[in-house]
Amino acid sequence: MEKHLHIVCHDVPYPPDYGGAMDLFYKIKALHEKGIKITLHCFEYGRGKKEALSPYCSKIFYYERFTGKKGFSLTLPYIVKSRANPLLLENLMKDPHPVLLEGVHCSFFLEDLLRSGKKVLLRAHNIESTYYRRLAACERKLWKKLFYRYESHLLRKYETKLPASLDIYCVSETDAEWFRQIYGPENIHHLPVFIPCQEITGKEGTGNFCLYHGNLGIAENERAAIWLLQDVFTKIKIPFVVAGKNPSRRLQKLAHLCQHTCLVSDPSDKELNELISKAHINILPSFNNTGAKLKVMMAICKGKHCLVNEQAIAGSGMEEACHIGTNSTAMASIVSQLYHHPYAEEEIRLREKLISNLFNNEKNAEWLIQQIW
Repeated sequence: MEKHLHIVCHDVPYPPDYGGAMDLFYKIKALHEKGIKITLHCFEYGRGKKEALSPYCSKIFYYERFTGKKGFSLTLPYIVKSRANPLLLENLMKDPHPVLLEGVHCSFFLEDLLRSGKKVLLRAHNIESTYYRRLAACERKLWKKLFYRYESHLLRKYETKLPASLDIYCVSETDAEWFRQIYGPENIHHLPVFIPCQEITGKEGTGNFCLYHGNLGIAENERAAIWLLQDVFTKIKIPFVVAGKNPSRRLQKLAHLCQHTCLVSDPSDKELNELISKAHINILPSFNNTGAKLKVMMAICKGKHCLVNEQAIAGSGMEEACHIGTNSTAMASIVSQLYHHPYAEEEIRLREKLISNLFNNEKNAEWLIQQIW
């Protein structure tokens, strides 16, 4: 008997060029390969309709997101209210098939779906209230800081008043524990992120620079890059490259103040993958301890040594594959030690074991299918 599933995405999951899109796209691909007939629902607000999704989906619906004043509410989070498109509910109610909501962003019609008797699952991409509180802390523009704070306040109320019987699938064990404190253990699950790399491709040996990469247009990522430039690589004279999309003028200036640091703006996917694989140390601190840091997963799969702080790796299961520094002094010390230490075969074997056990897309898709049916 054919199995049909509605998947509701907060964004168009192609190309899979940022963390959220990666988890969405490779989950869709893995479920399709297991024979699941997918009806995909996407909110489109800039990425466009993507024909590349068609091979994996029986049907695809695109919806307008009500941005700006149309999506604002004093009582509901903006990320939820701006996706309250009635056409979505209309299409979901046309059949009895189960629904996977990708993020609380897509949950405006959750109560309607449950009342209809549909099986509904929620994928929690982050503890969104924590995520937005951290965004506020990193943001320099006052109006954005105030918006993020208020959004965090609304999200905190929203995330703690979800239906108690709702099955929630978290991207990290840390996030799962947060939800268990509120709803108990029965319906809260850890489902690791779906990733593009299913094997370790990083080569043994040495590189000749350290790398931080990410979308530099996001305040949190810019803050991490600036922290590394100002607090870590002023202590050590080891080559350091910052790479990513949309760097600010401030970051561009800071990256070129020292002779041993530089910036690669808007690299192509090919260029970024080459940087990750050639770097001797991928150094990826985070100031946000919720969600899964897919750039860390990519560095583990494609790169050599990986240096993070505790927030970047908490609850991921990949702690053994990383070196962890607790502050700027510790980071500088670890970089100095690792820079002359070749990346070795035993580290590759350890990573292969961890990827196989935790981030095997096929196994995780099979487990999710068992949960739904």
